[in-house]
Formats: sequence, C-alpha cells, structure tokens
Amino acid sequence: GILEKMRLCLTEKLLPHLEDRRKYHQEFASSTSFHGVHNIVQTRSKSRKVLWLLVVTGCLTVVIWQICSRFIYYFSWPTTTTVVVQYVENVKFPAVTFCNLNRFQAHAVSNLKIIFLIWNIVSGAQRKFYVEEKYSQELSDFLLGNQNFSIKEFTRKNGFYLNSSTLLECDFFGKPCNLQDFEHVFTEYGNCFTFNHNDISARRVSLSGRGLHLLFDVQQEQFTDEPALGYTDAGITFVIHPPKEQPHFDGLGLLTPVGMHAQVAIRQLKSIIQEYPWGECNPDIKLQYHKTYSTAGCLQECKARYIQDWCGCLPFILPGNGTECDLLRFYNCVYPAVHDIEIKGLCTVGTHNSTCPVPCEETDYPTTVTYSSFGGDKTTEYFSQNLKKSPEYIRKNLVCIDIKYHDLSYKITQQQKALTISELIADVGGQLGLFCGASMITIIELLEYIFTNFCWMCIFLLLKAPEMPQWNNPSQNQPTHKEKKMGIQEC
Repeated sequence: GILEKMRLCLTEKLLPHLEDRRKYHQEFASSTSFHGVHNIVQTRSKSRKVLWLLVVTGCLTVVIWQICSRFIYYFSWPTTTTVVVQYVENVKFPAVTFCNLNRFQAHAVSNLKIIFLIWNIVSGAQRKFYVEEKYSQELSDFLLGNQNFSIKEFTRKNGFYLNSSTLLECDFFGKPCNLQDFEHVFTEYGNCFTFNHNDISARRVSLSGRGLHLLFDVQQEQFTDEPALGYTDAGITFVIHPPKEQPHFDGLGLLTPVGMHAQVAIRQLKSIIQEYPWGECNPDIKLQYHKTYSTAGCLQECKARYIQDWCGCLPFILPGNGTECDLLRFYNCVYPAVHDIEIKGLCTVGTHNSTCPVPCEETDYPTTVTYSSFGGDKTTEYFSQNLKKSPEYIRKNLVCIDIKYHDLSYKITQQQKALTISELIADVGGQLGLFCGASMITIIELLEYIFTNFCWMCIFLLLKAPEMPQWNNPSQNQPTHKEKKMGIQEC
C-alpha cells in the first residue's frame, strides 16, 4: 500500500504532464542566455536551423577545447621568473667568516702529525674525508692510547687565533673595529672568526666603494698544516654569508694568498621560490637550531639527528644538544655513519621531496674579486719598520682584504605563478563569453535545467519499477495447530 501511495503522489504532484514538459523545454531554449540556442528553436527555415545548429555546435566544441587546454596548462604548475633591481639609500652588510689555511700552531703538532688526520675525520661530519689505508693503523694506535684526548679543546687552544698580532688592521666604513666584533666558530678549517655575526650591530653601508678593510698576518712560521693530506696553500680563506646563517665553506670559500691584496665587490641577490607544486620549496619546514632556514643548516641538523640516533653522541661541529662524541666513537661510529648517510642518500638536498628542499627565500652575495700584489717598495718598508719584520717576511705573511658593495642596490629574483586561480577563472569566462555569450548566470540556468530533467528521469524510473511483493507478518503466515489438524484431515 505504501508503494502505491508513493506512485500516486509522484504521478499527480511531482511529474508534470507530457505537454508541460515539452513546453518547459521550449521555453528554456527560447529564453536561455546561452546564445544561438533560441535561433535553432524559433527559426522555421530548416536550412537556417541546420546552419545555426552547426554554428552552436562548432562554438561549443571550441569552448570545450579551449577550457580543457587552460586546465591542462594550469595543472602543469607553470611559473615565470622576474628580476627586479631595487636601489636603496643604505643596505645591510653581510657576515664574513675568515680562516687561516694553516690550521694549527706548529709547536703543538710537531710531534703529533696524527692531529691533522683526526681533525679531518671530525670535520668530515660536514664534509666527507676518506682515510687512506696507510694512516689507519697509526690512527687506531693513537686513539686507543689517548681516549680522553679532546680534539675540540686542542683545536680551540692550539689552532689559529685572532689577536693584535694576527689582525693588524680592521676598519669598517671609516671606523676602527676590534676583536669583540668577531665571533669564534668551528668549521672544517678549524678555528675561524665571523665578523658581523648574528647582525647584532645592524651594520649598514650608505656609500658604495667603502666597507670592511682587514689586514692579516698569517704567521707561517707559527702555523702549519699537513701537505701530505693535500693542504699546501698559505693565506686566508673567507666566505660571505647572511648574518643569521652559519658559514658554509665546502668549496664556496674565497682564497687570498699571502702577499696579495684582494678587492672584493659584492652584490646582494634575493631569491624567492614558489612552494610546491609550482616550485620546490616547503615553507612548513622549520629548523630547531638555526634562526632562518637554509639547505646547509638543514643538512647539518639532518646529519646530527642520524648520528645521535646511531652513535648515541653528537659531534661538536654539528648543531644540537647531546653528549659530545669522544675520539673512539668519532672513528668507530661517526665516521662510518657519515659514509652511510651519503651513500644511502638519507639527507638529500634540492627537490620538494628531499630532506632539505631549497629555501623559499634566500640571500646570496655574488662576488667579483680582483687581486694585486700587496706592498710596493715604500709600503713594504713602512710595514717593515712598524712591525719590525723584514721585507721578505711582509711579502710571505701579510694578507690584505677589502670587502665593499659594488653599488647600493639589491637584485630580487622572484619565481611567480604563471597562471593563478583567478586568472584561470577569467580565461574560462572569456572563452565562454567570446564563443557562446555565456556567463555565470548561464551556468546556473544550465545546472537548473539539468537538475530538473534529472529529477524527472528519476521519477519516471521509479514509476516504471516493478511492484514489490508484499510480505505479511511471519506469525500470520504460520498455520495454527487447528489449521494443521484440519489440513491433515482434509488430506
């Protein structure tokens, strides 16, 4: 009974008569804002009907093709790159980290040549160093006999130092700077010193052609390195980096040999990368021990996590708060762990899916370096008298470095979306308007028309559905005891 009542309700109230449905279709075709359709319906000439039908069909085909191509282009995540040069009245000065290419004091390592090899293994947590077989046994014997030896304290005490005898001149924008303007850091070059660390003084330059002037005395007779391991140069290496980032050498350092004057002209380059899928950056990644994200800082923290998990200690040259690794664990665990990290690709750099993708914003300092011989005859004589050193000493030990901005501007390289969602909607709307005269109101009209016909189709299918068998209460279908008895007697 319920099914019949539903059929009656659908037939009388919800499903219009055939004439009403035909009239609805004709009125929609005549009044819709979709251009060209009413010409097909209202034109009496068959030739004109066919012509308008071809026109509407052709325009609709072109619209579908154009819209599909725009969506395909949008989901290819296209980007464009813009370069803008912005001139300013003053610009922030970067941080500069300096290291001596001769890392240790000669008197401290004269009888401990193995120190050079140990430091290379320790710094290998940042830059992989391979130990040759001829050094393995000698290194193992030293580690077993000196388990409490601290390479960190040894390097801090007996490595390169910065004082009035090694830093002869320091001048920033016409004002003298002193040792308090430098911060000690450990790198693969041992003791290094960073000027303008953490941007604490917010140093700015308001005139191009002037900047940081430094004069070093590398003191070759006091500092040395191991030429058998490939360190054969004498001079100062330095890297220019943002103040809030740690220095990262690994082939990026600039070298100034002794007896040379380096003129370094820098520019500031800001790069803005789009996040995935347009670009490769991931804005959700935050570093625990670095203020700003960088691939070098992320790579250091990634290595620190793996080494701490595998070895139960943390190399002092990597960021983190953990138990410092002793020499035996450096050699027996940290050294193989760094090898596995690189071989297995556990800490990767570059793409969005890598451990350390590119930063969304990055500041670099492209440099142009020119060199000249430091000290003519008069200059050599002047420094020789002031330092009470021979002219030969001046030519073999002094290094002069000038770092200045090329001009007061910075270049912004910005990666932008080639097609935004608003531009995509505008493109789709333009194609619809050009070929079909359609708008958002037209889309709503079509959706209403399709929904109405869909409802009528559902009602029609329900009315044509076969009648369901009616099942009575099972208790009513079961015969009583008396009926059973009568049935048996009847049989």
